[in-house]
Parts: sequence; C-alpha cells; structure tokens
Amino acid sequence: MRYWLMKSEPDDVSIDDLAQRPDATVPWYGVRNYQARNLMRDQMSVGDAVFFYHSSCPQPGIAGIARVVSPAYPDATQFDAASPYFDPKATRESPRWLNVDVRFVRKTRLVALAELRARPELANMRVLARANRLSITPVDPAEWHFITRELMGLEDDGI
Repeated sequence: MRYWLMKSEPDDVSIDDLAQRPDATVPWYGVRNYQARNLMRDQMSVGDAVFFYHSSCPQPGIAGIARVVSPAYPDATQFDAASPYFDPKATRESPRWLNVDVRFVRKTRLVALAELRARPELANMRVLARANRLSITPVDPAEWHFITRELMGLEDDGI
C-alpha cells in the first residue's frame, strides 16, 4: 500500500461533500498535469490511503482521509465541451487525462499547511517543496504515520 496527498478545492468537492455523496465516493476528476496523471496511472493502486487536502481556500490543509477504490480510467470531463476541464485534443479512442475514484474514510481535524511546515519531521514532504503545484503527491510512510498519530492524534494510521 502507498500513501498519497490529493488536493481539492473545497468549493468544488470538500471532505464533507465526499462524506455525503452516494457510496461516499467521488471520481478525482480535473487533473491536468502530466506528472500527477502519471502517478495515478502508474503508481496508485486500489486500497492506497489518501490525505484529502483542501487547497485554494483561506485555510489550506489536510481535512480528512480517503482510500483509492478504482484503478485509473479516462476522466469524462475531458470530453465535455461545457466542462472547465474540457480538452479539445482528447478523444475517446485516445484519452489524455485519467482519474481514480476515492472513498471517504474519515474527517479529521484540519491539519493546516502552516502546521505541516512547522514540523521538522515533515521537512522533506513533497507538498511542502518550494514551487510545488502538483495536485497529487506521494507521502512517505513515516510522514503518514507522524501526521496521523502525532498531529491528528489517531491511535492507528486512520485507515
């Protein structure tokens, strides 16, 4: 099992929205970065654990935990001309963009970006790297355990 941090704008899909969806599952649509797409396609697996991160909001940070519940498959928004994620170069025969489905596991207290940055144990965390803009980043197992146990106060890894 691998660990991930996946960013979502809470105005689009928040941790609370995810919890209330049918089957508490959502396709992680709209990824338009080749590196993030390749992580989903080549490294993510069903069962992987996810920090659900709220971004582009007044208080960005980890808001909950989810799990990957599908392999990568074509993102339908790339074919929808009315979608902000439409890609005119994508075709159904040769899709350019993928998504995975994630399922709600639990809401946690918000672990703010500033709190993550303040912890020397997380200094190498990819989401904290200078100029990082990726919406999906791998999380080292030691970082996952530190965040879930020390910062979130969970007795287990939260999954």
